[in-house]
Amino acid sequence: MGIQVTAGTALQCSFGAAPAPLNVLPATGVLAGAPAATVMDHVPMLNIMPFGVCSCVANPMVAAATAAALGALTPMPCVPMTTAPW
Repeated sequence: MGIQVTAGTALQCSFGAAPAPLNVLPATGVLAGAPAATVMDHVPMLNIMPFGVCSCVANPMVAAATAAALGALTPMPCVPMTTAPW
């Protein structure tokens, strides 16, 4: 059995600088307290907010900034990338 996750749960990316809250729209249903998340609550910038700055070299913005800085890792603003439901 999985763990119940609700709105406001702190999410952390291994390449991000700061945690971000999970946003769950109330349309998913609320019985008591915070809305419960579903596997479909994975949309970047709607359900998952940015994690500060990103240091993943697979991120095109970080790769470009790092190349421009002659190889020195240069973190750039985070844009969460979830491609499929959890």
